Amino acid sequence: MPHTIPRVHAPPAGTADEGAFELSWELFGELCRALAVRVGRDYDPQVVIGIATPGVLPAATIASILRVDFFAMKISRRERGELVRTRPEILSPTPIQARGKRVLIVDEVTTSGDTLRLALAAVREVGPAQVRTATSFVKPGGYRPDYHALETGSLIVFPWDRQVLHGGELVTHPAYAPALGH
Repeated sequence: MPHTIPRVHAPPAGTADEGAFELSWELFGELCRALAVRVGRDYDPQVVIGIATPGVLPAATIASILRVDFFAMKISRRERGELVRTRPEILSPTPIQARGKRVLIVDEVTTSGDTLRLALAAVREVGPAQVRTATSFVKPGGYRPDYHALETGSLIVFPWDRQVLHGGELVTHPAYAPALGH
């Protein structure tokens, strides 16, 4: 049975029609702290593995709070920011430092669970003592990690992804511009 922080449905930051939830750096930090405390009280991992690229931000923060080793593992549907695959693929070696340790795999959000399932299978191949999963967000009706901070059906706009560099200038990420009214 998944272990969760009491469920809070994230309110959209804009209008109901936009359905966007803009995550501030401050709220991101609070979610990571709350998730780290919950995981630490219930599981006490020795290693945290973050799913690169976006999952490394919450994973590194959680690893730092828990004072455990952090490693990254690249699993993605994208190349250079562009969607190129329908299913995620493992694009880096599994950290062998997971062998014999209690491992926590962290990603920023889960919907279908394809990425976390791939990560779980790969990590299990190196022989951890135990392995559990955590995400900052889950989508309703989707895959349930062992731990998560918030559940929302809204489009989540992460603070590190809200703006991108285009032509030498920071601009609103094109994927989020309509939802953010830009």
